[in-house]
Amino acid sequence: MPAHSEEQRNEYLEQAIRLAIRNVSDGGGPFGAVVVTPDGAVHEGVNRVTLDNDPTAHAEVVAIRRAAADTANFDLTGSVLYASCEPCPLCLSATLWARIGNVYYAADRHGAARAGFDDALFYEYFAGTRPELLPVEHTPLTASDSPFEAWRNYAGRVDY
Repeated sequence: MPAHSEEQRNEYLEQAIRLAIRNVSDGGGPFGAVVVTPDGAVHEGVNRVTLDNDPTAHAEVVAIRRAAADTANFDLTGSVLYASCEPCPLCLSATLWARIGNVYYAADRHGAARAGFDDALFYEYFAGTRPELLPVEHTPLTASDSPFEAWRNYAGRVDY
């Protein structure tokens, strides 16, 4: 799929913003996203964290899930993500796992913080400056690599 023109990018971003605004009146968070797959199909997502009691139901993740389901493929190479706001670390990670090639966003993390959505601590955690937020400790066991051995030996695996 050729790169989207500036006009197309703006249209998709405006669509994400409209989704976010409508989602507020529907009881969800003020975030919207669209994934445009290489075939030109548009897959929408809105923030459903409070509606579904799912802390991972961010608009970008919902749009990625829909795009993967609609295309019957977890690999969204060649797709583009458009978000009403700068994607948080969770959404960036999901975007990387989906192999999406480009991300465009409208509002930034500072605007989100002013509205009460401050993920600055998460950025600090991943930068290594706030490890106390979530202590993670490696605890190796004799069987630690057994799942990987099972995976390597499973002839029906689908690599990703």
